Amino acid sequence: MKRLLEAAASAAKPPTLCSEEWMKRLGKLPFIHQPGESWMYHTGSDILGIVIERASGKKLEDFFRESIFEPLGMKDTSFYVPPEKLDRLPPSYMRNRTIGELTVHDDPNHSRWGRIPVFQSGGGGLVSTVDDYHVFCRMMVNKGSYGRERILSRPSVDLMTTDHLTSAQRRSSRTFFGDSSSWGFGVGVNIQRDDLFSVPGRFGWDGGIGTSGYSDPAEDMIGILMTQRLMDSPAPSSVYRDFWTLAYQAIDD
Repeated sequence: MKRLLEAAASAAKPPTLCSEEWMKRLGKLPFIHQPGESWMYHTGSDILGIVIERASGKKLEDFFRESIFEPLGMKDTSFYVPPEKLDRLPPSYMRNRTIGELTVHDDPNHSRWGRIPVFQSGGGGLVSTVDDYHVFCRMMVNKGSYGRERILSRPSVDLMTTDHLTSAQRRSSRTFFGDSSSWGFGVGVNIQRDDLFSVPGRFGWDGGIGTSGYSDPAEDMIGILMTQRLMDSPAPSSVYRDFWTLAYQAIDD
């Protein structure tokens, strides 16, 4: 049986406001910096989700389902888990820094993903399976197509997976990118090789609830790791590094 896995980053504490109220409050905040001076994680993707809702006249999940999930056959991907599938959702865990042990972050019996969220986040919040996620990644590696379905144009995928940050923006976000990565449109991209697996052109991201998914078009390779354990810091855990090192060591041509 396919297990449902929380594959989102900032969905560890999903917003409790509806999108209209969230946007209204965001609009009252002062700028952290002038546009273009620095890169900020996540917030722009949430705003983009709201823009999609307003432009399409549909809830974000309905737009995703009609435009992406159904054409790709992604039957287990949603912003919530319906009652008949909750037995497939494992718990997620987080480290309790006080006692130094793992504790339950989300209990499937009372899961925050067991109900339709008031805010469908463009930046995080989807629940999925490895199989569904693999189909999506395969579509991206195939430059926007999967089987007979064309989801994105080739130039669109090329643009999405190209570095769009300046060197100053990367330096201000070095915690996220280190020396080898940068940011495209909603996805991290490797721009230089400083490890076995950080290959220029490789793209993906590490999610806050313990996921790591990257695609390497040059190797026609997709790797997906889902651990159900919240990250302790922006720096990827050693488990991620070991996973990717072993994956690239297995290439035998």
